[in-house]
Parts: sequence; C-alpha cells; structure tokens
Amino acid sequence: MATYCRIRELREKHGFTQRELAQQLGMLQPQYFRYEQGTRDVPTEMLIRLADIYQVSIDYLLGQTDNPERAK
Repeated sequence: MATYCRIRELREKHGFTQRELAQQLGMLQPQYFRYEQGTRDVPTEMLIRLADIYQVSIDYLLGQTDNPERAK
C-alpha cells in the first residue's frame, strides 16, 4: 500500500480532519492534502512525526510491512 493511502487511512481511523492534522504538523491543510493525494512526497521529518502521532513504524507508513507495530 502506498504511503499516501496509509496516512489517509490512519488519519481517518484516528478521527482527525486534514486541517487538524496539518496544524499538529505545523503546516497548512493544502500542503498536507498533497501528501494524501500522492502529488508530493512526504519528507522524512514528516514521516517521523506522523509515525509518532499514530504510534506506528515508519516501515508501516512506507508500505514496507503490514504490521504497524514499532520495533522494540
């Protein structure tokens, strides 16, 4: 599954709007929208912050695994 699908799925699962999540990430909603649409790559720093917010691994966000658990 592509990164943009994963971050949208997680946002919806956690009940955030794009605007709310963009505020948590310190950006405007249109910029975050582009990440979810796949028209902009998600920078590493944002991947780290999203993984922290959702408590999942970066590998999960990148679609490298279907297991969202972080390594211990």
